[in-house]
Amino acid sequence: MVFLATLPDGKERAGIKDIAFAINSPEAFTAKILQTLVRENLLLSIKGPNGGFEISDLGKKSTLYRIVQVIDGDSIFVGCALGLQECSESHPCAVHHKFKAIRDHLTGMMMTTTLRDMALGIQTGVSFLKT
Repeated sequence: MVFLATLPDGKERAGIKDIAFAINSPEAFTAKILQTLVRENLLLSIKGPNGGFEISDLGKKSTLYRIVQVIDGDSIFVGCALGLQECSESHPCAVHHKFKAIRDHLTGMMMTTTLRDMALGIQTGVSFLKT
């Protein structure tokens, strides 16, 4: 999605091969993720000779939190650092309190970082998609 958000005006659509190459990801893996994003209405899939994937209106307004949640679920935001099924304030794992602070900070950062924020960093050369 970040790659698509960095495309110039008039060229906001790209095919799987171009996206996979741009982000250095296997095509089959990339295709699965793209279809998940389409199902959740964050991307549009356009068929035909000028087809490809483009960011939907909903996707343009998305935060990093929403994108990660769609692709990986919410375990990074609520799960136990050690992977325990039962880990809470009243029944903490060995690193619960330390990890909770990190997890809460990460969640806050992802909730306040938009797709536009990430794309802007890449467009201005402050950050990169691949080396």
